[in-house]
Amino acid sequence: MSSNVMTKNNTSTKVRFMAQIAMLTTVAEILMLFEIPLPFAPSFYEIDFSEVPILIGCFIMGPAAGVMMEFLKILLNFLINGTMTAGVGELANFLIGCALVVPAGMLYRMRKTRKQAIIGMAVGTLCMAVVGGVLNAFVLLPAYAAAFGGMDAIIAMGTAVNGSISGLSTFVLFAVVPFNLLKGILVSIVTFILYKYVSRVMIHND
Repeated sequence: MSSNVMTKNNTSTKVRFMAQIAMLTTVAEILMLFEIPLPFAPSFYEIDFSEVPILIGCFIMGPAAGVMMEFLKILLNFLINGTMTAGVGELANFLIGCALVVPAGMLYRMRKTRKQAIIGMAVGTLCMAVVGGVLNAFVLLPAYAAAFGGMDAIIAMGTAVNGSISGLSTFVLFAVVPFNLLKGILVSIVTFILYKYVSRVMIHND
């Protein structure tokens, strides 16, 4: 094969990869607009399935692509909806999303089997719960408190829907951690169901 043909093939592959990233990011942003409230957490904690296309893309194209899609999704949402936390919430959401998709993608690339995908998503879900808890305790909740009238007001919102919440630690333990665990599990289930169908029509980064 001539160098010109190889160059054209490489260019075509790169273009398709970028097109796949753009497509999956767009789907993720659309899904981010549809949020489901939960009975055990305040109204600003709502589950969305925007991580599903990103996790699928991470399995297909690798962890770096997953990070890129997370960044583009958060950037698009920032441009469309703005921010109430001076960008702090968006940064934390980016890191929490990466905590799910990056470990899952890294483990799956080591051995591309169904079992490994499940292990990767389970590890990613646990990482998301831990990272989400830490970031909410030290970054997100203080940022929301500054925007919504102080930490006491935030805790009161939690207590109103969950009587077990009486302070910051119980807010994280009984609202934030279950929220991220539930989201990780639901995203993983949907990804597991859809992955083999979506992956058939996309270029893989092997």
